[in-house]
Amino acid sequence: MDKKNTYCVILAGGVGSRFWPMSTTNHPKQFHDILGVGRTLIQQTYDRLLSFCNSENIYVITDGNYIDLVKEQIPELNIENIIGEPVGMNTAPCALYSAMKIYKKNPKAEILVCPSDHLILNEERFTETVLLALKSSKENQGLYTLGIKPTRPDTGYGYIQYVESDKQIKKVKTFTEKPNLDLAEKFLKSGDFLWNSGIFIWSAKDILDSFKKYLPEMYNAFNSINDYLNTKDELSKVKEVYPTLQKVSIDVGIMEKDKNVYVIPSQFGWSDLGTWLSLYEQADKDDNKNAKLSKNIFTYSSNRNIIYTQKNKVTVIDKLEGYIVVDTNDALLISPIENSQKIKNYVTDIKLNKKQRHI
Repeated sequence: MDKKNTYCVILAGGVGSRFWPMSTTNHPKQFHDILGVGRTLIQQTYDRLLSFCNSENIYVITDGNYIDLVKEQIPELNIENIIGEPVGMNTAPCALYSAMKIYKKNPKAEILVCPSDHLILNEERFTETVLLALKSSKENQGLYTLGIKPTRPDTGYGYIQYVESDKQIKKVKTFTEKPNLDLAEKFLKSGDFLWNSGIFIWSAKDILDSFKKYLPEMYNAFNSINDYLNTKDELSKVKEVYPTLQKVSIDVGIMEKDKNVYVIPSQFGWSDLGTWLSLYEQADKDDNKNAKLSKNIFTYSSNRNIIYTQKNKVTVIDKLEGYIVVDTNDALLISPIENSQKIKNYVTDIKLNKKQRHI
């Protein structure tokens, strides 16, 4: 394993609005210990990457407002490795910005890009899969992603279709954004579709070449300030460039267009923890299938609920079935668990009613 040339980029700029009211603009879900294990999601992500990447080669790219939170939660990270975006512009600018910085430092770099807020239960298998992708990326041209074997027709994930072969690494055929239920069911039955994990592996050179080809305006904008990257003038120059960039995901901007994209079908206990339902599925439950994320919760004649309350509050739930109950200092959420995707809509309505301080 070539640790010297291995780099990791943690994407940590999202607000996680579907996890409201625990996740807020000032304190998004990646900075919470959602699972109650003593480490926040971003800390767990950082810990996981250390098995194959040196600390000095790990970068975090986040909203400029969260730089202090990152410093506080990962104090051992070099301050130069915390990249603050002037404004959130989706994942393509993140990927390009970080790749240019890393390439300037090390043109031989192999890069893993991953979200900060995902759950991975089998870390040993995750590391094995990543090392396979890094090895292939080093030896062959191409962009790589990890696809998760689906267990249900979930409409909250993007899907990757691959070309059938007896090889462990598959050529990607198509990408599909979040489908409707009917299409998701067809994908599941077909057997050649995977959930898009949002975890990518590529060489710095290959991803920059792809940006040059498929998003040339974005590439040229960053290339115009390349001399200032990794210097004291970087931030001021980035602030000039960022508002001019196209707001687009790396999936849509690059992966769907590039002809040299590969996927590794993976099973390492992955969840994107994107909704309260996905957390419920991974959380420990009592005999009545209630997931209690706090102490001092008492349930009676209640089944299949996920309940989170403030640490010192005693909570009693009686005759409730299939609900999300979340109580914080600023808000109370009570919603059917099957409506977990709708929480983003609730947050939008709260904004429209000028209650921003509660989100």
